[in-house]
Parts: sequence; C-alpha cells; structure tokens
Amino acid sequence: MGLIGSSEPLLWLINFSSFIPNFFLSANTNNTVHTYSRRCSILIVLRKHRQGNSSPSPCICIHVGLVGPPTIVEIDIMVRSMGPISEVDMTYSMDCYFRQTWVDKRLEYHSTKGDTLALSISMLEKIWKPDTYFYNGKQSYLHTITTPNKFVRLKMDGRVLYSSRLTVKASCPMNLEDFPMDTQRCPLKLGSFGYTISDVLYRWNANRTVDIALDMKMSQFDLISTPSGNGTEKMKLGDHSILEATFYMRRHTGFYLIQIYFPCILLVFVSWVGFWINREATADRVTLGVTTVLTMTFLGLEARTDLPKVSYPTALDFFVFLSFAFIFATIIQFAIVHFHTKYGSGEVYFNEDSSSEEDDDDSGSEDPNRIRSVGNLDIRRDPSVRSLQMSIIEVPPPPRLNNGGMGGSSSSGEGRTSSSMRNPPTPPPPPNWASFCRKQGRKHFLEMESVNSVSKVDQFARVFFPVSFLAINVFYWYSYLYKNSPHL
Repeated sequence: MGLIGSSEPLLWLINFSSFIPNFFLSANTNNTVHTYSRRCSILIVLRKHRQGNSSPSPCICIHVGLVGPPTIVEIDIMVRSMGPISEVDMTYSMDCYFRQTWVDKRLEYHSTKGDTLALSISMLEKIWKPDTYFYNGKQSYLHTITTPNKFVRLKMDGRVLYSSRLTVKASCPMNLEDFPMDTQRCPLKLGSFGYTISDVLYRWNANRTVDIALDMKMSQFDLISTPSGNGTEKMKLGDHSILEATFYMRRHTGFYLIQIYFPCILLVFVSWVGFWINREATADRVTLGVTTVLTMTFLGLEARTDLPKVSYPTALDFFVFLSFAFIFATIIQFAIVHFHTKYGSGEVYFNEDSSSEEDDDDSGSEDPNRIRSVGNLDIRRDPSVRSLQMSIIEVPPPPRLNNGGMGGSSSSGEGRTSSSMRNPPTPPPPPNWASFCRKQGRKHFLEMESVNSVSKVDQFARVFFPVSFLAINVFYWYSYLYKNSPHL
C-alpha cells in the first residue's frame, strides 16, 4: 500500500547525531558530504512502508531541492480588503489570502478516494515549507480567531498547497507633489528569508497572480491596476529570488473639494465684495479683508494636518497659496484706492460766495440759536455762515417827527405825523435760517456725492480679479488632472 492506510507512523523525527554518520557513508564525494553537512541542520525523515517491503527508504533532508534543481514555489494572492492608507506613516494595509504551492516528491501517494488530501495544520510543523517573508512589511500578522486561519492540501503527485489569511501592513513611499489629485504606487515585495536562488525560486501562479475581491471598496482611493513581476535581490550571502506586486491607486478628490477647495473659492469671492463698498468706508473694507485673510490662514493650516512634513509643496498647497494671494491682493488694492482718494469721510468746507444764494420760495423762519449743525456742517463754526451773519442789511431808523412845525400848517403836519404813525416803514425780514440750511445741506450732499464716486481702480478690479482667478483655475485644474489621467 501507499501512504494511506500504512500501519506505521508516516513521519518520524530522526536524531541528527545518529543519522549523520550513516548518511555520510553513502555519500560519493567529499564535496557532497560538506554540502549536506552545511545545509542539514534540522532533519525530518519520511519513512515509507511499501507493500511487501518493511525496510525504510533512505533518509531525505527537509529541503526539497537539496539535491538537483532548486525548488519552485508558486505564489498567488487574493485581496479581500485594503486600508487604511496613511500618508503620514506612508504605509498601507490589506487583508488577503496568501497561497503558496510547491512540489515535494517525497510526499507522493496513491489513493482511490480522491486526488487531494486535506491535512491538519499540525502537519506544517513536520514537513518542509518555504520561509517566505515580506521585504517591505512592517506589522503583518496571521489571523487566529477562532483558530489559526490556514490550511494544507496535498495532491497525489506530491504538490502541496499552503494557504493562510494574513493582514499585511507594508511601506509605501509616496510622492505627494500632486496631492490630492495624485496616483500612488504601492509595492509588495516578498521572497525567501534564508534560501538563495540555488535553493528556492519564486514564481507567480500562471492561472492567477493577484486577484481582487469584487466587493472591495476603499474610501480614499480607486484601485486602477495590479501589475506583478519577479526578479532577484542581491544579498550578502547571495542572490535571492523575489516577487513584486504593485498596487496603483488613484485618490478620491471629493473630500478635499468639499472641505478645502470650495471654502477657499468662496472666501476669494467674499473678499471681492469690498470692490462694491464705498471707498470712504475704510473700517468696513479693512475688516472684511483681515477677516478673510485670517480664515484663509486657518484653512491652509487645517489642510496639512493629515500630511507628512514634506519639503516640497503639494498641489493643495499651491491652491491655498493662490487663494491667499488673491485675498491679500484685495487689501493691497484698497490701500492703493484709499491713498488716491483726495477727500476722506470727514468735514467738507464750502466757498464763501455760496452764502449769498438763498431759496426765494422758502418763507418760514426759525430761531438761529436753535440750529447747531446739519449733517457735517456746523453753522456756528463755518466761516461762510459767520460772514453771512455779519452781512445782514442794516435798517435805517425811522424819520424824526417835527412837533414844532415852523413854517408849515399844523393840519398838514398832524396829517403827516398821524400817517407816519399809522403806516411805519416795514423792517427787512429776518434771515431765513431754515432755507439757508436746506440749501447748504443740498449742496453739501451734492459735493459728497462727487467725493464718494467709484474709484477707477475699483472698477478695474471688478473685472481683473475674477477674470484672472478664473484663468489661473483653468490652467491649474487642467494641468493636474491631465497629468494624473489614467495612462499607466
């Protein structure tokens, strides 16, 4: 009978000291003896009981390719999920089924019950298996809930399938110059820890290399492609066979559009409101400019909290700086407008000849002592008003009455006297202060209207700033989106 149904144990652990002398006696050359003595530090010997032959077969070393060509180990990976992907640590994690297949002729058997035999995981401690490890791994581990997630399958021709569920955290050197419109290349390198290419060669499985689960989704990235290849790595003790799989991932920009880009654009638009504010409203325009600058500074600092302290600017840094420059330029623009404004928002003085004009249609009178100021015009302090007060027409005194009346008729004198008493001369009307104040107020507001006229710099900025911001945005988005278009 074959391996199945034998009456004695399948695997025996042979004492190294008792095995070496007998094994060396069967060696043909001294070179072979030295080769085996150097490589065989731990031995597991397979004893086969063949039908009609109770003698054990010659002892075989643990390494399959100890004599002859190197052992070929085929690898394939089934990725169940990926993430998180950290830009600060420059690492990525993935949950995968890691499968290794190799042929061990010492484990051949014949059976009519099927061509595949499911073995217990305890058998892994008694047979040879490759010492595969991840070159760029950091904190990889095997899942052990509820039991260690691994299994072994053995085929009749001696082919061994060893599968395990791993969570691999590997390093991923990232180039963040195009962040957040970047495409990252995250490698996964694996190979043998101790065997060189003369002992073990790694190959990707011809039927499947790196498979991705159909329901796998990532919150930050889209997985574009997973090319794979093999090669050699020069080590101190010789060349080692390695395999490399590369995960190309394109970042989602939706989060950064909502959190960074749109608020920056809105802040730039808000800063342009100052172009339509009266140029004499200094406090309003300065407050608006300073507020937008401080808010833009806060957004710029917040955008870099989840990024490593790299020495080069990213695409997001360029946009934040662009928005900050436009907001700061609005403050500089207002400083130029305010510098060229000839009249401020203070008092406006009139010429003295303006006091001679009066409103003929106004006949009301008002006590001048009760009128203090109209708008910014102080009647008591304005020199033109004081000159108007001094220019009041003096009224001549009434003619003196001649009671004696020499040389004249008394009747006529009495008649003139009584007539003059009945109809005294009409004094000039008092100055019409209400009419004067209204007229001067109208003139004051007309002059203020000319002072508060729109600056030509403001008129130019209303067109130049939006057009230039739009043109720079078109160039910015076109250059970065075209650079990161899928042409891998």
